[in-house]
Amino acid sequence: MTTMTLLEITALVAIGGVAGFINVLSAGGSMLTLPMLMFLGLPAQVANGTNRVAITLQSVMAVGSFFRGGQSNLAVSWRLSIPAVVGSLIGAWTATWIPRTIFEWVLILAMIGASLFLLLPQPKLDTRPLAPDRLGPVEYFALLLIGLYGGFIQVGVGALFVVVLYRMLKIDLPQVNVIKVFIVLVYTIPALAIFAFKGQVLWATGLILAAGNVVGALLAVKVNMGPKGAQWIRWLTLIMVAAILGRLIWY
Repeated sequence: MTTMTLLEITALVAIGGVAGFINVLSAGGSMLTLPMLMFLGLPAQVANGTNRVAITLQSVMAVGSFFRGGQSNLAVSWRLSIPAVVGSLIGAWTATWIPRTIFEWVLILAMIGASLFLLLPQPKLDTRPLAPDRLGPVEYFALLLIGLYGGFIQVGVGALFVVVLYRMLKIDLPQVNVIKVFIVLVYTIPALAIFAFKGQVLWATGLILAAGNVVGALLAVKVNMGPKGAQWIRWLTLIMVAAILGRLIWY
C-alpha cells in the first residue's frame, strides 16, 4: 500500500470513531472499517488482519473502562471466552488462505445478514443476572461458533452475541455489551497473532484506524450506562452500510 494522504488518514480515523462507538454499544462497526480498508487499496486478507489491530485496542480501552466503572462479570466472561478462542484460531487460520473473491462475497453476505438482523425489532424480555451455573454445552458450543466467525471475518459479530446472551440467556443489553467486549478482546488477540504471522497486518494503518476506534469506544462506554443506548444508532449504521454495500457489489 502506498503512503496515505491526509484526507485518507482523516477518513480512516473518522470511520474508526464511528465503528468503535457502534462496536461497543451495539454491533456492526466492522461493516464500516473492513470495506474502508479495502477501498484504500488493501487486499482483502490484509484488510481483515489489519482491522484486528483496531478491534484489539478498542476492546482493551472498553474493557478497562467497564472494569473501572464496576461493570464486569469475570466468572462468566472467562468461561465463555475459552470456546470462543478455540473457534477464533480456526476461523483466523481459514481466513488467511481463502481466495479473495470468495472472501469478498462472504463479506457482502455477512453485511447483508447483519443489516437484516438490525432491522428486526428487539423483544423485551424479563432479564436476570448471568451466573456460571446457568451455562451449559449449548452456550459453550454457541460461543465456539461465534469465535470461529469472529476469527474469520468479525463483521456483525455483536448481533450473534445478542442472540446468545440476550435472547437465549436473557441478560440485559448493557450487561451483554460488557461481556461481549471482554470476549472479543480475548479471542481477537490470538486471531491477530495468526494474521501477523502470515504477514497480513499493516501495523501503521491499523494504529491509525485504532486511534478513531478507541475514542469511539470510550464514548460508547459512557452511553452504555443508559437503558436505550443502542436504539438511535441503528438507522445511521444501516444507511452507511447500504452505501458501502453498493460500492462493494458494483465496484
